[in-house]
Amino acid sequence: MARLLLLFLPGLVAICAVRGIFMDRLASKKLCADDECVYTISLARAQEDYNAPDCRFINVKKGQQIYVYSKLVKENGAGEFWAGSVYGDDHEDEMGTVGYFPSSLVEEQHVYQEATKEVPTTDIDFFCE
Repeated sequence: MARLLLLFLPGLVAICAVRGIFMDRLASKKLCADDECVYTISLARAQEDYNAPDCRFINVKKGQQIYVYSKLVKENGAGEFWAGSVYGDDHEDEMGTVGYFPSSLVEEQHVYQEATKEVPTTDIDFFCE
């Protein structure tokens, strides 16, 4: 189902069709390196394969490098998930796609910045196209 997105600019109204679905939130808070969650926290390497159960997640292959952008705060016995994108020439089909994966799946290779900013998640964090 397409949703309509209205943008009101001075003297202009733009209407865009947005296709996608808002999925259930995996957590209400996330840890980031900055208030806007735009800086890379770390580079991690997958220790095993992971097949995404739905569109919020990314497929990961063993040995693949992943840039980590945020870490969901674990709630009510739920698994701990991180958000990131895969990196490497061997997996071009997944490059640039940002999604969640279990933190237990990876080993951090290099920490660029500590994830010390606790930020509320929003609906867009769990939006699937």
